[in-house]
Amino acid sequence: MIEFVRNVRLWFAPAEVRRDGETPDYRFSLANERTFLAWLRTALALIGGGFAVDQFLPDLRWGWRVGLALALLAAGVLCALRAVNHWVRCERAMRRGEDLPVSRFPAVLSLVVAIVALVMVVVVLVGWEG
Repeated sequence: MIEFVRNVRLWFAPAEVRRDGETPDYRFSLANERTFLAWLRTALALIGGGFAVDQFLPDLRWGWRVGLALALLAAGVLCALRAVNHWVRCERAMRRGEDLPVSRFPAVLSLVVAIVALVMVVVVLVGWEG
């Protein structure tokens, strides 16, 4: 937990990250940044999907609509926060010459998206007002 709090502080102090270890090959830092941006695009897509479910499926029962929308919105928020945290962790690991950090988050995010998609398939097959 202390490491996470330290990483949150580093989100807003990139110069602090640069003081740690040695500067890696810039190509690796740029690749890390591209991965960060890909995570942000994923977060934006999830958030957009959450709003779309809420706004464009008015005939869907309120509980289902809100539940699916909130699941997508929450996944988007977590994905955005995970993006910056992972960027900092990877940048620090590269500067220290350590192995890149591993995470279960991609698997968890995939499961959440798959579950929401399966529920949407059922909703489409059974009907919105079922």
